[in-house]
Amino acid sequence: GGGAVLDAGSRERLRTRGRVVYLRTSVEQQLARTRHSAGRPLLNNDDPRGTLERLMAGRAPLYEEVAAVTVDTDGRKVKTVVDEILHALRGSGGA
Repeated sequence: GGGAVLDAGSRERLRTRGRVVYLRTSVEQQLARTRHSAGRPLLNNDDPRGTLERLMAGRAPLYEEVAAVTVDTDGRKVKTVVDEILHALRGSGGA
């Protein structure tokens, strides 16, 4: 899950056992994507925006730390994001 990066050992395993792609998404986009999802226990509260903002403040630097590639996803089609990931990985000898 998204919280895996909170553990230093998990971050080390991510760095050493594969290529991490960070799909960076704004809090606004995350709210839109999760608005109707009942399977998000951390967001089942009176302030899901605040929760996401706090989570991202703590996690984003850790995601960036382990990522070989970072791709912004807001307002983009899946195919465009996939093409960017493949291009980035090929350019760095990863795909």
